Amino acid sequence: MKELQFLNKYFYKYKYQLLLGILITIIARVFSLVMPEYVQYSLDAVENHILAGNNDFEAVKKKLINYILIIVGSAFLSGIFTFWMRQTIINISRYIEFDLKNEIFKQYERLSQNFYKKNRTGDLMNRVSEDVSRVRMYAGPAIMYSVQTVTLFLCVIPLMFYTSPILALYTLIPLPILSVLIYYISRTIHKRTTVVQEYLSELSTFSQETFSGIGVIKAYSIEGRINEDVHRLAEEGKEKSMHLAKVQAWFFPLMLLLIGLSNVFVIFIGGKLYIDGQIETVGVIAKFTIYVLMLTWPVATVGWVSSIVQQAEASQKRINEFLKVVPQIQNLQQEPTTIDGNIEFRNVSFTYEDTNIQALNNISFTIQKGETVAFIGKTGSGKSTILDLISRMYDTSEGTVYIDQTPIKEVNLLSLRGAIGAVPQDAFLFSDSIKNNIKFGKETATDEEVILAAKKAAVHKNIKKFKDQYDTVLGERGITLSGGQKQRVSIARAIIKDDATIYLFDDCLSAVDTETEEEILNNLMKVADKKTTIIVSHRISSAKNADKIFILDKGQIVQQGSHNQLINQDGYYKELYIAQLAAKES
Repeated sequence: MKELQFLNKYFYKYKYQLLLGILITIIARVFSLVMPEYVQYSLDAVENHILAGNNDFEAVKKKLINYILIIVGSAFLSGIFTFWMRQTIINISRYIEFDLKNEIFKQYERLSQNFYKKNRTGDLMNRVSEDVSRVRMYAGPAIMYSVQTVTLFLCVIPLMFYTSPILALYTLIPLPILSVLIYYISRTIHKRTTVVQEYLSELSTFSQETFSGIGVIKAYSIEGRINEDVHRLAEEGKEKSMHLAKVQAWFFPLMLLLIGLSNVFVIFIGGKLYIDGQIETVGVIAKFTIYVLMLTWPVATVGWVSSIVQQAEASQKRINEFLKVVPQIQNLQQEPTTIDGNIEFRNVSFTYEDTNIQALNNISFTIQKGETVAFIGKTGSGKSTILDLISRMYDTSEGTVYIDQTPIKEVNLLSLRGAIGAVPQDAFLFSDSIKNNIKFGKETATDEEVILAAKKAAVHKNIKKFKDQYDTVLGERGITLSGGQKQRVSIARAIIKDDATIYLFDDCLSAVDTETEEEILNNLMKVADKKTTIIVSHRISSAKNADKIFILDKGQIVQQGSHNQLINQDGYYKELYIAQLAAKES
C-alpha cells in the first residue's frame, strides 16, 4: 500500500468526519450483537419450559415478547446507525475523489508542452476518471467494510470462545485457510488490474483520436480499417478483462465454501457437545449459527476489500506517476511583475527535446516597447518557436530571453502570460458559444465589447448570419466554423484583452483572403498602438507595415530591416515579395 500513502493527507483533512464515521460503524455493529444473545435466551426459555413440564404458557409468552422487542429494537437502531455510517464514510470518499481530481487537473495545467507531446490525451483522461474511481473505492467502501469486519471479529470471536471454546475453535478453523488464499489471489489481481487499466488508457486514446479525426477517416474512406482496429482492441480488452475476472471469480465461491464448512462444524460438533453434556442448551448452537452468519459477510468482504485495495494501489501508482512529474517551466518569482513590453533575445538557442531538432541557433535581437515586429521565413525556420519562448511555453536551451531587462525566468509567469494576447497558428476554439470563446480573452467583457472585438477581427458579419448568432455553440475544436472564421474568432479573443501589453500573432491570417487581411491588419494597428506586437507570417502583406522585419532561415536571422530596406536587398524577402506580387497580379 506504499502508493496509497499519498491519500493520507486527505484522510487527515477529513479526520473528524472519518473518526465520526468509524465510531458510528462500531456502534452499529455492537447493536447487531444483541440478536444472537437474545435468540439463545428465547430458545433456552422454550427448552426450559418444555423440560420443566410447566403449563404456565403466559410466563414464557411474556419472556418471548420481551426478547423479540429487544431484538427488533436493536436491529432498528443498528439500521439507523448503518445509514449514518454510509452518510459519513461514503461521503468522505466522494470528497476525496473531488479533491484528487482537482489536484490531478491542476497538475495537468502546470505541466509543460513536452509532457503533452510524450503522453496521449486518452491516457490522461483515463487516469483522472477510471483510476480515480478505483481509488475512491479504497477511500470509502474499503474503509467502511474493514471497520465493520474488525469490529465484528473483535467482538464475536471472544464471545464465541467465552460461550464454548471447543466449538469456537472448530468453527474458526477455515479462516486461516481463507486468509492464505486471499493473499495469493490478491497479488494476482494487483498485476492483472494494472494490465487492464493500461489497456483502458490505450482504448481511450484510440477513441479520442478516432472521433477527433473522423473527417480524415471519412475523406480517405478507411472506416473499414478503423473498424478492424476497434475489433482487435475490443478482443484484446475482452481477453485482459476476462483474465482478471477469472481470478476475481474465485473469491466468493471459496468464501462461501469455507463459511459453509464452519456451519457444518457448528451443527455437527455442537450437536455432539450437546449430547455429551458439554453444552447446556440448544440455544448455544443457534447462537453460534447466527455468529457464523454474521461473520459470513465480513469474511467475504476481506477478499472484496483486498481486491479493492489491490486495484486502488495499481490505479494510484499510475496517478502518482504524473503527480510526481516536476513541471519544466517553474514560476520562480511569486510576486506579481509589471510587464511593459521590452523584449530581448541574447544568444538564444533552442532544441526540441522530443525530436532533437534545433529550432533556433544563437540568435539575438531587441524589440522595444510599442514596436511592431514581423518574422518571416520558410516552414521550420524557427518563427513559432520565438513566440513560444516569449510566452515561456518552453525555456531556452542556451542563452537568455529578457523581458524589460529582466531574465524571463525571474519574471512572474502568471503576470507574463496575463500581459500577452496570443493567436496561435492552429486556431483552437472550445465547445462553447462564440461569445464565451471571445470572452476567454476578457472574462468580464460586455456584449458590446465582444461585438466590437468581432468587428475588428472582421468576423461580426459571419456571426450575424448564424441562427443563434453569438450564442451559437461550436463543435469540438471549433469544427462548426471554417478555417478563416476560426482564425478571426481567435483574433477577436486576443484583441478583446485590452490590458495586454504584448500581442503575438502566429500566422493567424493564412486562411483569409487579401481584402479581409488588409481590413484586419488596419484594425490591429489601431488596437496594438503603443503595444509590443509580433507577427509571424508567410505573407509580405502581413509584415510590410512592421517597424522591423526579421528573416529566419534554419534557426538564424539572415536578414533584418524595414520593408523598404529589404525589398532593395537581394535575398529571401525580395524573392518572396516578387513572387507574391506576381501571384496577386495574375
